[in-house]
Amino acid sequence: MNKHSRQGFTLMETLLAIAVVAVLLTTFLAVFGPATSSISRAISVQDADRLASALEKELSTLREDEAGQYDTAFDKAFEWISSSSSLDSAVLLFNYRGDTGQITDGKLEPYTQDNGSPGKDYLVQSAVRRLGSSSTDLENLMEAVEGRAFVVRMRQLVRDSNGGLTASDAGSGLVSTSGSGASSASSFDDAVIAFQADFYLLPANSYNYVSGPLASGGNDFEGTLGEPLFSRAMAVRR
Repeated sequence: MNKHSRQGFTLMETLLAIAVVAVLLTTFLAVFGPATSSISRAISVQDADRLASALEKELSTLREDEAGQYDTAFDKAFEWISSSSSLDSAVLLFNYRGDTGQITDGKLEPYTQDNGSPGKDYLVQSAVRRLGSSSTDLENLMEAVEGRAFVVRMRQLVRDSNGGLTASDAGSGLVSTSGSGASSASSFDDAVIAFQADFYLLPANSYNYVSGPLASGGNDFEGTLGEPLFSRAMAVRR
């Protein structure tokens, strides 16, 4: 008598196994997909929240390469806030790798090499820059971006008819508490500018994207960048 041993699986068994695996994967993605997206969004919000303090500091600081453009840091803050509702003058926030061996005007130059040890060759620094400004280092800084980058829209908080504060796109200027419009910091009566900062995730950490598609987006933040990650009420003082 001949003995026949059965080896392998039939075509029907293989197809059945594939179908079972496909059902399991679909169920897994349906259950855990939204959770993964929520976790990624939460991490982005945390990153943007940490950079909010860098924005406050930047609006109160006049860097050396801006001294010829603004008389005071408040003049700079006034212009940045009043013009940030247009993407061609968008305010960008990000962390970058700063070269510990190259310091210019008290600032670490970007570390653009592929290798290197954190803490030894480079340190992660915060940067806040604006498109269309006189600063020429944005392109170099974006070559060393570390992590996510963000766009901030700043809108002045003004009193509404009910006495509450609401975010307003002032256009080419801001409005004092008295209701008078101001096109510059010198004609702005108040000592404080209260504003709402809306933080958007930048979809591509690329200077080509920032200077091209982003800058040509006009004032359509949602259409270009989607919904903001979060908003925060902030203020800058003279």
